Amino acid sequence: MSKAPLAAYPALRLRRLRQADWVRRLVRETVLTPSDLIWSMVVHEGDGEIPVASMPGVSRLSVKGCAAAAKQAAALGIPAIAVFPHIDGAKKDAAGSRAADENGLIANAVKAMKDAAPEVGVMCDVALDPFTDHGHDGLIENGRILNDPTIEALVAQGIMQARAGCDILAPSDMMDGRCGALRTALEAEGLQDVMIMSYAAKYASAFYGPYREAIGSGKLGSGPVENPGDKKTYQMDSANTDEALREVAMDIAEGADMVMVKPGMPYLDIVRRVVEAFSMPTFAFQVSGEYAMLMAAAQNGWLEEERAIMESLGAFKRAGAAGVITYFAPRAAQLLGA
Repeated sequence: MSKAPLAAYPALRLRRLRQADWVRRLVRETVLTPSDLIWSMVVHEGDGEIPVASMPGVSRLSVKGCAAAAKQAAALGIPAIAVFPHIDGAKKDAAGSRAADENGLIANAVKAMKDAAPEVGVMCDVALDPFTDHGHDGLIENGRILNDPTIEALVAQGIMQARAGCDILAPSDMMDGRCGALRTALEAEGLQDVMIMSYAAKYASAFYGPYREAIGSGKLGSGPVENPGDKKTYQMDSANTDEALREVAMDIAEGADMVMVKPGMPYLDIVRRVVEAFSMPTFAFQVSGEYAMLMAAAQNGWLEEERAIMESLGAFKRAGAAGVITYFAPRAAQLLGA
């Protein structure tokens, strides 16, 4: 008679804890809930919804549509929305001068969402790239992105957003010193309760392409000014990890309440290092390219769509993220509530 498997070690059967759904749920280490999600959405100045070709299932929403989405978020238990603007190209210029327009698209969208669902948090992107005709996050002079003059423009933009009712300012520009400048300005304006979630470790990534289509971003390397062809002089090198910790430390020292790693899935190691180093609320952004890859594969039958969505989101939580900014938020919240 053959020897019984594991006869010498009868206790070593890890499959006992996998044998049924109820026990798998009971011992699960990482749990994803709708409260872990921030819904990333794009708003445009017209009426109705405009599908984004490179992001199946995602559309630019009108201001009215954003208000309806805020109500939907409340019903689904999604705590916050991150809103990004699609601006008419005719309104763009090299200085991104419409970024601080108190009667502009973002101000109107924020007010509409807060009126519709005041219990849902609203996060605004503090960056010039949706408003510049060259597509960069900063002002340009002689082919160089200017740090300090850009910060002045960002502060004006952030104060406008806060006055409109934005709960979280999320500077995504990667200029040095912008969190400190924003925090100082908020305190001076009596807006000390407005939070800052810094895009602290934002990499110069190839995964942003579909987003640039979604917001109608200007083409890098073209336009009326000498325009760099990429953002590598201010966004981080994808090869670096220690530098991410220095960026995070600086933003925390300057007054950031929360920090973010972007992109998400290719940088889970950065999420883990930041969480372990700072014990700070740390978020990951599942960016447009990640969304597009999953959806394209699912639509071609190469992935099981719902399983892939939930597995990808769970990975961020497993890495230690407090939450995830994602275009999948309403779909995931519906699946979690099923």
